[in-house]
Amino acid sequence: MRNIDKILEIEALTENLTKHFAKNNLLKIKVLYFISQYENLSVSMIIEKLGLKKSNFALMTKELESEELIVSKQGEIDKRCRMLFLTEKGKEVLSSYLANLNAFFFEQNPEVEKAIDTLSTYLNKKI
Repeated sequence: MRNIDKILEIEALTENLTKHFAKNNLLKIKVLYFISQYENLSVSMIIEKLGLKKSNFALMTKELESEELIVSKQGEIDKRCRMLFLTEKGKEVLSSYLANLNAFFFEQNPEVEKAIDTLSTYLNKKI
């Protein structure tokens, strides 16, 4: 198997595993994760980082707000910008998901964490 085949296979397997832990709400988890990592970014910048259409993101954020997982606030510096923040409930949902995923991937084999760190470092240098 060529290296590119392995990378594509790993990507597909990883997505399937993360979907399993996210109970088929992977996009919600991704949005919560990005909001937690980039609290000072505007909605438009988060959309760009996630590679989503504005309309899809708007629907997702409305759903997350109705579930009380996030809150939307007007930007302090630029009043035209909307900023998104996790609620305590949102933090708990994300934390639980990440703990389950971490336990599955890393607690059983510490070598996996080392391999993922190496791959992540390499890919970040290339991008």
